Amino acid sequence: MNSNFLLRLVAGLAAVTLFASCGGSDDQGASGESAACAVDQVDGDLNLFNWAEYIDPDLKTAFEEQYGVAVNEDNYDSNEAMQPIISAGNSGYDLIVPSDYMVSILIEAGDVAPVQRDAVPNLVNLDPEFASGLPFDPAGEYSVPYQWGTTGLGVDLAVVGEDVPHTWGLVFDPELRAELGIDGKITLLNDPRETMGAALKYLGFSLNTTSQDELDQAKALVSEATGGLAAYESDQYDELLASGNTAVAHGYSGNFLVQFDEADDPDQYTYFVPDEGGTRWVDNMAVVADAPHPCTAHTFMNFLLDAENGAALTNWNYYASPNAAAVEFIDQEVLEDPVVYPTDTSTLEFIADTGDFETNFSDAFIEAKG
Repeated sequence: MNSNFLLRLVAGLAAVTLFASCGGSDDQGASGESAACAVDQVDGDLNLFNWAEYIDPDLKTAFEEQYGVAVNEDNYDSNEAMQPIISAGNSGYDLIVPSDYMVSILIEAGDVAPVQRDAVPNLVNLDPEFASGLPFDPAGEYSVPYQWGTTGLGVDLAVVGEDVPHTWGLVFDPELRAELGIDGKITLLNDPRETMGAALKYLGFSLNTTSQDELDQAKALVSEATGGLAAYESDQYDELLASGNTAVAHGYSGNFLVQFDEADDPDQYTYFVPDEGGTRWVDNMAVVADAPHPCTAHTFMNFLLDAENGAALTNWNYYASPNAAAVEFIDQEVLEDPVVYPTDTSTLEFIADTGDFETNFSDAFIEAKG
């Protein structure tokens, strides 16, 4: 485990301990089960633990004004950074936004509560593809889809050229890196499943492999690539690319689109999922099992599932919405952007919970980073 992760984890645990001591609610019994929540019921301020820059601040303000509560948001940069804080208990958080495979891990550990569906009538707005049948929570019993997108590479065309090959080799092929002069100008996500998954896809394997041999091959690739990186970075990777500090960045589709849109010359940059394939993910809202304010959490879920609010979320962060009712309110240019709504998902995989093998991914990633 690298020192930066340890520092973040220690700081996070300290922060949430203080947070929990300042908040809390008597709405939960000794068993930790919350009482039934009514539609639009709030039982205190919302303590949200979310990915950075993932929600329109105006939506938080609108919720605060409508319901007379505050939205207190903290951020994490990977599922693996969030999970131990939640699993330790007494985190003080009400609502989290875990990715697909992490939902099943949290369910198995008893760390998230069942969704009180009667308190979230806007569940009817979900597209049928997301309302049920997702592999990590087939009945939608514990989670509600938030946004979905892909993970790939953002590239500065002024550095790598207009005819850049759409391959993970930009990261994992030392000869190609040398040819393009991009050694030291690359970032990879500080995320074991995403980064090991990228190497696995480059090798032609599933990013959900449970073969130690395949994972060892991926570890060797990541280890070799480490010397050609500017950083492992899961927060500022898009800013580093747009500021000219890097030329190739591993990251999430919407973050890149927002950053490129704000650039002096948006056409200088491109984003793609390499031809070898990559990750398609669904992030989800889930109520923490010992949430101090579970009713406020359910009301916030319902608020974001409103058609116009769901559209505002997508129009702000450029990630695809699982909300079918929101489509008519989403900007047409966003709906027609194949980066936001890819037409071909045949080379994409959801990251799945591999059970006990998850530890192998984490260990391989730590060892590859050195």
